[in-house]
Amino acid sequence: MKVHFVGAGPGAPDLLTLRGRDIIARCHVCLYAGSLVPHEILNYCPDDARIVDTAPLSLDQIMAEIVAARAAGLDVVRLHSGDLSVWSAMGEQLRRLDQLGIDYTVTPGVPSFAAAAAALRRELTLPEVAQSLVLTRTSGRASAMPEAETLSAFAATRTTLAIHLSIHVLEQIVAELTPHYGEDCPVAVVFRASWPDEKIVESTLGEIAARMSGEKIERTALILVGRALAARDFRDSALYDVDYQRRFRPQRGGA
Repeated sequence: MKVHFVGAGPGAPDLLTLRGRDIIARCHVCLYAGSLVPHEILNYCPDDARIVDTAPLSLDQIMAEIVAARAAGLDVVRLHSGDLSVWSAMGEQLRRLDQLGIDYTVTPGVPSFAAAAAALRRELTLPEVAQSLVLTRTSGRASAMPEAETLSAFAATRTTLAIHLSIHVLEQIVAELTPHYGEDCPVAVVFRASWPDEKIVESTLGEIAARMSGEKIERTALILVGRALAARDFRDSALYDVDYQRRFRPQRGGA
C-alpha cells in the first residue's frame, strides 16, 4: 500500500500531468483539498473510489483516513493544488507517514506562478532585466515568515517577485517594495489562474492599490512584481545568436 501525493495543478483540469491522471485512475481512495482542487479532476477516479474532501479535516483525521486505507490494502492518492514543493503542507504529512512506516510517492504539478505567467503571456526572466524569480509570501495565520525572509530583503535584488497568499495585505506590500522598485514598476495581480473565472489586473506599484480597491478579490490571487513584466527593449538572448557556439549548433564555415 502506498500514498501518492499528486500536484493537481493551478486549476484547469487539463493542466494535470499524465502521470498524475494515471495515478488517480488506479487509486481507490482519493483525499483532495476541496477548496482548491477542481471537482472535474475527480472524474478520473475509479467509479467505486472513496473520495474525501479534506478541507474540513484536521491532520489527525486525514491520517486516520490513510491508516484505514492501509488496513483495507488500498492505495491512496492525495491531491493538492498547484505543485507540492511550496506551501502544500505536504511536509507534515510525510513526517507522519515516515513515523507510521507507510510508503509514499510524490508527483509534481504545474505551479500557480507558471500558470499566471502563461495567462499574462510573459517570460519572467529576461536578459539583463531579471534572471531570478523569488517565490515568497507574507506572514499569515497558518505560518509566520522566518525573521530573515522579508519582502524588503528580496526586493533589494530588484528581480521578479511572485508573492503568494498575500492579496489581503496589498498596501503593505506596496509600501515595502516601492523604495526598491519605484512607483512605476509593473505589477500584475492574477486571480485564479487557468480557472474559468480567471481575472488579471495589470498596473504599477504606485497605482495597483487603487486599481484593486473595487475588486472583490480576497484570496487565491498571485501578485507578480518586476520590470520583466513590461520590458520591451531588452537584448536578445545569446542562446540563439548565430555566433553563439554550442554543442547542438556547431560553428559553420571554416576549413
